Amino acid sequence: MGKISNQIKTVLLLGALTGLMLWIGELIGGASGLTAAFVIVLAMNFIMYWFSDKIVLAMYRAKEVKQGKLYDMVKDVARKASLPMPKVYTIPTRNPNAFATGRSPKNAAVAATDGILELLSERELKAVFAHELGHVANRDTLITTIAATIAGVIAYVASMMRYAAFFGNDDRDRGNIFELLALTIITPLVATIIQLAISRQREYLADETGARTVKDPVALADALLKIDAGVKASPMHMGNEATSSLFIENPFRTHALLNLFSTHPPIPERVARLRKMKV
Repeated sequence: MGKISNQIKTVLLLGALTGLMLWIGELIGGASGLTAAFVIVLAMNFIMYWFSDKIVLAMYRAKEVKQGKLYDMVKDVARKASLPMPKVYTIPTRNPNAFATGRSPKNAAVAATDGILELLSERELKAVFAHELGHVANRDTLITTIAATIAGVIAYVASMMRYAAFFGNDDRDRGNIFELLALTIITPLVATIIQLAISRQREYLADETGARTVKDPVALADALLKIDAGVKASPMHMGNEATSSLFIENPFRTHALLNLFSTHPPIPERVARLRKMKV
């Protein structure tokens, strides 16, 4: 029931994001450059969808593992999840973390840092890999790409309209000041909040999927607590913060910002949900 609820929330959030984009389209009507902006952003996200796995693995200097204990561990979890065997990688950093990437289950890859392999027990590691393969099973790469595409279009159009507002010569194109403010500042902010909310819902869903795969929600809860403490002690010093949503927990040092602007749900909330689960 929880999985269905999370799926419904994702659909509603995607619907809200799409509605926001359609509202902008209706608001500015035939503004020149809108179609071009849409095509450009769509093309950028299409490229990222097909090649992001190679880009992010190279960014974190990931090395493929083709045999050994780690490989066998992932193979066992993939079998339990009824998924094809993904490629397995390690990342040379003490930051305890892991992520999955790839556009489909047949093209998936799972990466684990040296730090997480040292920190967690085998039981906890299996739960983490089950979480990551949960993202693969739930097609989260596709869903987040769609969300990023829509939010990207909204941000691009807002930027274009700000430029027109400041440098345009026709006062009639500027419209009502409040309408312009909503379009150029508030709307992209709302789009970002919705996009991040989708990311958080997919994390909750991957937690649930992974816990059910290994039939051990407590192991994942314990792993998340260790990862949270480990990330604070050893934040990531390579890569890019734009990739933080890929990881099981944000690997970078974070500031005390509102939860609305986080790519991940709060660890205490994730742990509480897992401890209440019955499998």
